[in-house]
Amino acid sequence: MTESSLISLAVTILFLPLVGFIIVLLFGKRYEKLYLVEVGLITVALLLSIFVGFIKLTNYVNDTIITQFTWIDLGNVPSIGHLTINLGIMIDNVTVIMLFVVTLISALVHYFSIAYMAGDKRFSRYFAYLGIFTFSMLGIVIADNLLMIYIFWELVGLSSYLLIGFWYEKKTASDASMKAFLTNRIGDIGMFIGILILFTNYHTFSFAEIFEQISNGVVPFGSNGWLTAAGILIFLGAVGKSAQVPLHVWLPDAMEGPTPVSALIHAATMVAAGVYLVARIFPLLTADAMIVIAVVGAITSIFAASIALTQNDIKKVLAYSTVSQLGYMIMALGVGAYTFAFFHLVTHAFFKGLMFLGSGSVIHSMHHEQDMRNMGGLKKKMPITYITFLIGTLAISGVPLTSGFLSKDGLLAGTWAFGNLTGHYLIPIIGFVVAGMTAFYMFRLVIMTFHGEPRNQHKYDHAHESPKLMTIPLIILASLSIFIFYTPNPAAPADGWFYNWIQTPATVVPEDARFEFMKSDSHRVEGTEINNYGGSGSENAVVTHSEMYENEMHNVHYPAMILSIILAGLGILFAFLMYHWKKISADKLAEKLKPLYNLSYNKWYADEIYSYLFIQRTHDLSRFIAWFDSTIVDGIVNYSATFTRGVANIAGWFDTYIVDGFVNFTAFVNGFAGLALRKMQTGKVQTYIVYVVFSVIIILLIIRPF
Repeated sequence: MTESSLISLAVTILFLPLVGFIIVLLFGKRYEKLYLVEVGLITVALLLSIFVGFIKLTNYVNDTIITQFTWIDLGNVPSIGHLTINLGIMIDNVTVIMLFVVTLISALVHYFSIAYMAGDKRFSRYFAYLGIFTFSMLGIVIADNLLMIYIFWELVGLSSYLLIGFWYEKKTASDASMKAFLTNRIGDIGMFIGILILFTNYHTFSFAEIFEQISNGVVPFGSNGWLTAAGILIFLGAVGKSAQVPLHVWLPDAMEGPTPVSALIHAATMVAAGVYLVARIFPLLTADAMIVIAVVGAITSIFAASIALTQNDIKKVLAYSTVSQLGYMIMALGVGAYTFAFFHLVTHAFFKGLMFLGSGSVIHSMHHEQDMRNMGGLKKKMPITYITFLIGTLAISGVPLTSGFLSKDGLLAGTWAFGNLTGHYLIPIIGFVVAGMTAFYMFRLVIMTFHGEPRNQHKYDHAHESPKLMTIPLIILASLSIFIFYTPNPAAPADGWFYNWIQTPATVVPEDARFEFMKSDSHRVEGTEINNYGGSGSENAVVTHSEMYENEMHNVHYPAMILSIILAGLGILFAFLMYHWKKISADKLAEKLKPLYNLSYNKWYADEIYSYLFIQRTHDLSRFIAWFDSTIVDGIVNYSATFTRGVANIAGWFDTYIVDGFVNFTAFVNGFAGLALRKMQTGKVQTYIVYVVFSVIIILLIIRPF
């Protein structure tokens, strides 16, 4: 198959969900079964994604396929020359893997939703919205330039607004959708400014063309600082979409949408877009930009994990777990562990999609009960849901033989290597602590939901295993959470095909800007074999910065793996001691640590702080502006009106009595004179002769007085 055929198939995959959206939205109300068109089209998109991935990873594994077309031709622009704005499609290994992940999760969510959303009054519209959501994410995946990504980025925001607020008659749902939309706009403004910085300097939005110019030493406005600023500003878009601190507050509230939507948002689409964006701009990130990204990711991971420890809503626990794991991925990109960050993005999509759909299965069975304190004992009633959910929990906890163990092991090794090379040891410490916390709160969820005795007997009696349309997706995702799909060696992810497919892209920024924490341009390692996670080297080799990092990751691989297993085991053990065996009283521990418990349970009062600092202050500002408008501005306007009316009254009186009076007096005098003179005009000659004679006498008397 030719490269152009792969491009055509990628375009077909992109537009299939959009076609379904249009058809179902326009005619779904008239034809009840028309939602099957959307389901069928997303299934075809999935099959095509598998085919495209197979061809790409077998025949073109080392190639990047790009095609472009001119969208806008601006002609000759002064001081720039001929300027065009191009759109295009890029297919590399990352693209085809993400095409598979997005279409698979979306297809499984479609199947799951047929049973979960049955009976909803807007059933067809729901599937239409799923279609536009999938279309938007696929557009981000195949884009070869920043402008095209930004267009689909905003479409994802619109789609999430529609799906989160799908049950808009609920105030909480409509508020959550608005919160998600507005919060993301903050990050998107920064992203837009960053894109403009790059376009202003490079006159193109294309990744390849921007990277090429940077590699040739061209940096924005001649300064590495501007390149750092551009990278951080674009990263702000990821802070919004991937719910990083401080723009994390929208994601937990997004649970107000239907549970399958939560699986789609949290697993493969909206939140994954931020991590995917950072992966795409990774080659242009400077050292300063990377350390900012790493710190934000580390703070987010431990902050969200600390909140998940005490939440009782099953979907809220998973939501904060998602925020924490996204922080992990962002942190990994910041420290340079590109491959494992993307690896974790893929594995997380599967096991987090599994757990969200599993929670949907539980909620559906428990008649929309979401409080884990009202659950318990469900593993007897829902064995398939329990086993698959447990596999997902083992994966996210980093237990061996799971996919999560592979990706998290490499991710933590990357942070450890970064700490060794830079001295930033707080980042790996946070990474390992979060690993233990994740294992604890996830097994707390499993034990409270599925183990022990039922705490709501009435709902428990009516609970049952979900239908096959809901359990089959769980089984598929649980299978993809096992190590064998990624590597034949469960202890070494670098021995597998996935690691070989996804290699860290070459840096394009100047060495001193990318690796400024190292003093020299190269480092000679004598008597040491350089092994880049499965590669080979020779003694007395000259090692570049990236090779030093890879070598350090190799050195700490097994210590990181052992430590992560120990911490995960301790987290699981502590969860069983507290919630299953009751050896430790959760209530007494919460009472003893009351201030910390309240901080965690109330989500560190982030919403309250934001409400006080931003919402209430905005209201105060609006009230002040309203007062200023009504009192000062309107006062000036009203005074001006009063003064103007006074001047107008005086002008009116002057016009009426002075001007009009003078005019009227003149007319009166003329009229009176006319009346008097009219009496003299008799028309008789004798009278006129008398007037003449009399006039002559008067004149003579005046001239010659007696």
